[in-house]
Amino acid sequence: MKTFLVISFIFSIASVIGLYKIFEKAGIKGFFAVIPLLNLWTWIKFIKKPWWWFILGITPFLNVFMVFLLIVETLKFFKKTDFLEQAAGVIFPFAYLPYLGFSKIEYIDATQLPKVPKTFIREWSDAIIFAVVAATIIRMFMIEAFTIPTSSMEKSLLVGDYLFVSKLHYGPKIPNTPLSFPFTHHTMPFTESTKSYLEWIKLPYYRFWGPETVKNNDVVVFNYPDGDTVALKMQTQSYYSLVRRNGWQTVNTDKGTYGDVTARPVDKRENYIKRCVGIAGDSLKIVNKQLYINGKAVENPEQLQYQYVIFFRNMTGDLNKRTREALQISKEDYDNSKFNDSTIMLPLTAENAKAIKQLPNVVNVFCVSDTNWNRKVLDDNIRYYLDKECSSVGWNPSIFPYSEKYPWNRDNFGTIWIPKAGVTIPLTTDNLPLYERIIGVYENNNLKVQNGKIFINGKEAKTYTFKMNYYWMMGDNRHNSADSRYWGFVPEDHVVGKAVFVWLSLDKDKSFLDKIRWSRLFRFIH
Repeated sequence: MKTFLVISFIFSIASVIGLYKIFEKAGIKGFFAVIPLLNLWTWIKFIKKPWWWFILGITPFLNVFMVFLLIVETLKFFKKTDFLEQAAGVIFPFAYLPYLGFSKIEYIDATQLPKVPKTFIREWSDAIIFAVVAATIIRMFMIEAFTIPTSSMEKSLLVGDYLFVSKLHYGPKIPNTPLSFPFTHHTMPFTESTKSYLEWIKLPYYRFWGPETVKNNDVVVFNYPDGDTVALKMQTQSYYSLVRRNGWQTVNTDKGTYGDVTARPVDKRENYIKRCVGIAGDSLKIVNKQLYINGKAVENPEQLQYQYVIFFRNMTGDLNKRTREALQISKEDYDNSKFNDSTIMLPLTAENAKAIKQLPNVVNVFCVSDTNWNRKVLDDNIRYYLDKECSSVGWNPSIFPYSEKYPWNRDNFGTIWIPKAGVTIPLTTDNLPLYERIIGVYENNNLKVQNGKIFINGKEAKTYTFKMNYYWMMGDNRHNSADSRYWGFVPEDHVVGKAVFVWLSLDKDKSFLDKIRWSRLFRFIH
């Protein structure tokens, strides 16, 4: 980071020196280029642009792109009108501006500038390039369309919801890999594993100012923390989870099953959407599925869901299509719901569970909790377990931090403290499982444990001071959500933006004419 700042400072000084000499060529006092704000005002007047360009030039985030425009307009006064010349000026201003200022290239007054004729191809090329660049900038720094691919946020957000994610709320961040194919994420279109980005240039984390910070209960889009390493034939599964289940050697050598294993930078990891239930500095725990923040029970989202088992009176029990549609139970959920001829399990809101319990062919409805049983378990075992009515037993080794020292499961979890930038904690081998990924991966330290002692960057460490803020994300469909309970904290440099607006919603289970969920259109997300 320090190296990046030093290089940026040197490049900025070189650009200012170049502008200084350009001003002198134009008969303007060169030192105007050194004085903040005055340099911007003078530059705008120099290229004969209106006063409101100054307002845009001092507006955070927009000012970056205004500088690009100022450079392009400046090049025209030196007859630099070719696309490649203007691109060079925008990409390498620290070299191109001094070149114009110190070279013998003649400055031409605006009144003497010749009109540059453009061919049909040049006109269309400029228009297309401008559209692509503008759309890329908007998508990268302002707002991006996002589709809900899974049911982890149902019923708050449904599969098939199309929404806008604002990157301005928390402040847009500089991409780690700026060289990438437009409108793609990490993989080229029509390929399974071809990277859509180049890592020739890697930029450190930097976020522009934003009017908000991440708050409890915000619906947030972020880069998947476990996605730094991916098995390409199983991209929807956590690589680390695969390794814990099957062994490192198997996952990394069995190419037929898992494919190649690759690493991805932060900005090219999968985009996830969850609710932020805990922010930096919070203490979090879950007791019998109830979430507590700083010792206080949290008001649950209105559409919160858990898994419920439904017992029917006869061996051909079923929920008819009208009931399923009224309760917005998806065909996919229902098709995967059956235990046997008289028992099904579905994700339901408490309200929907009560409604189903009143149906004449239903014996009872029970809320389930985390344990090691699976869909092959016998009906008697299900009944025995469900008689406990939501009590939760046992350690789930798939739950963070995957240590017997913390025998937690998805319904009984914590207490856990969410790290906050600048806070120092005692560091022991007991609490290390909670924070070792933060220290070693997210904050890029060399972490080792030898003879019961912790070493960070070669030095024994008994405390640790966090460099970033962290967050705890959970889905509203609590029993059908891969979230922080499974992979831990979300670093602030992984936060993409705030989900703000559903503009379209399509039900894939419906016919073409009935696909649109009209009631969900143009809804703000709370």
